[in-house]
Amino acid sequence: MTTTRTNRLGRPLLAGTTAVAAMAVTAGFMAVSPEQAKAATGPRLSLVAATGSVTLTSWKEDPGVYLDLGTYLTAEGTPLELKATRKSYKDPVVLTQTVYEGGKAKAKVLPQGTVKDFSGLPGFAEITLTDKAGKKVLSRAESFCPNNASGRIRPDAPATSKYPESCPTNPFTLGSVWGVEKGWASNTYAGSYTQPVKLAAGTYTARVGVAKKYRDLFGIADKPATVKVTVQERSWEEGNGAGAARSAAAGGHAGHGTAEGHAGNGTADEHGTAGGHGTAHRAPAAHAGHAGHGPVKPAQAGAPETSGATPSYNAGHGPLKAAPPALPWALKKQQAALAGARGADAAGARTGDTTGQTDGSRKAPALVPAAKRPTGKASVPDVPKPDLRSLPAYGITISDGAENVPGKDYLAFSANVWNAGPAQLVVDGFRSPGKAKMDAYQYFYDAKGKQVGYTPTGTMEWDPRPGHVHWHFTDFASYRLLKADKKEAVRSGKEAFCLANTDAVDYTVKNANWHPYNTDLATACGQENSISVREVLDVGSGDTYTQDLPGQSFDITDVPNGTYYIQVLANPAKRLKETNLDNNSALRKVVLGGKPGQRTVTVPAHDLVNAN
Repeated sequence: MTTTRTNRLGRPLLAGTTAVAAMAVTAGFMAVSPEQAKAATGPRLSLVAATGSVTLTSWKEDPGVYLDLGTYLTAEGTPLELKATRKSYKDPVVLTQTVYEGGKAKAKVLPQGTVKDFSGLPGFAEITLTDKAGKKVLSRAESFCPNNASGRIRPDAPATSKYPESCPTNPFTLGSVWGVEKGWASNTYAGSYTQPVKLAAGTYTARVGVAKKYRDLFGIADKPATVKVTVQERSWEEGNGAGAARSAAAGGHAGHGTAEGHAGNGTADEHGTAGGHGTAHRAPAAHAGHAGHGPVKPAQAGAPETSGATPSYNAGHGPLKAAPPALPWALKKQQAALAGARGADAAGARTGDTTGQTDGSRKAPALVPAAKRPTGKASVPDVPKPDLRSLPAYGITISDGAENVPGKDYLAFSANVWNAGPAQLVVDGFRSPGKAKMDAYQYFYDAKGKQVGYTPTGTMEWDPRPGHVHWHFTDFASYRLLKADKKEAVRSGKEAFCLANTDAVDYTVKNANWHPYNTDLATACGQENSISVREVLDVGSGDTYTQDLPGQSFDITDVPNGTYYIQVLANPAKRLKETNLDNNSALRKVVLGGKPGQRTVTVPAHDLVNAN
């Protein structure tokens, strides 16, 4: 149970990546007996160091040194494939490993309690650091996301990895897939999801090993990697800033952060964060890449966990400028310098995956709508359709609505609607020349991917407000604050949405796409002069919106103290055609207290999920 008092919401913390779309094929699994498990074979895993020495930069303006030591877990023979699932929020997370017996994939259930959430393997990498005198200055364990920044270790390995690019941390995730592709290596560095360390300039020796429980579990040899570490202290003020940033970006920490998202906008966006721990598998997007709307400014501190902006699969829809310590400090400074010196276009050109830079911040290509609006008679054929489901609200807190109006209290929260499949939600918008709104159509496809029907489904409207500046599909979801008797007390004014795949909610469902395209608001939602737009919610993914601003958050100034429920309702007008319309609502219990101007909210645990 969590209680929060009135406070101004922090900045969203973004993470994750966007990559080339590829429909992942989910193997069928069978339960494995202890005898079969012994005979089943898994991958040959090794911990290796990419280099014997690294130079890390300690920026005076940053909180310390990020220990990107260049150590990787390699997989040979077969991939390392793990699936984390839970039947419901009343059940613990279960981790299974895909092993092979007679060439057939089978599921080996790993010991209960191996993981408690979906953010990776806790305490996997054990790091010790000694100074040149041999004195131990650091000893820590870090989690490992197998989906972290990775690459091939031999030329005959698969050209691309089939696994997702991040490990989701949305508290209501239901299923996740992690993997290191055969012939690939995954960076053990935890990125912005680990704490930097205070280290004086000088030389150190780092020893990185795998915790014994994981060595025993996966058959990893006890051969720690040793890396010589040189720490250099720099200041952004040195050499007029830009030169120092460029130099440090090349030799420092660049390569394993994630994108700042709409930080380039300098204004609010209504999406919150969404899922992922990790960085890109392959060059060139972050979900990240909400970069691209205006000058890039230096990032600020990440959001507190109570803001609903904890790291998750993707850069979501949030009201405030994204500001995580996700990109390496040097790269953030480089972007700021380029923006100031040559404008936003120059900065945007340098943001994203390039040779030697795999921070996962490239912008995803925009989805292409049909060449023209559909013709012929509208029909809803008997083919697979999407199944929209709501997650319980989270990131619940009291806010002043960013207005500093004395006596005003708002209940802010994050909400997610996801697609359980088995088909994508595909919506195209078309407008007649000179018209302010687009006509929206939902498409239906057969098993071969051929469009076999369509139906009108409302409209899309252009939202010119700072932080939006994109096309919204109307009536996708609605939010209500219900009284204890489930009668409506307050309704959010938010009803129109730009659809983006911000969170990997359950990548174990049938037809889940592990590499969705439209995770990037800069390209997913069109431009003001667009004549048509395609918005998609892919199978397995959800779209998180943070309701913080007045009109979106609930005005509780005159709402009595007591027990309430936040309702997240997908497809409220039932315009979208779905597999099931009976699972579109989710409720989250909250208890309001305090006095006007100093209201509090207590958020009881939702079954086993004790996250506000």
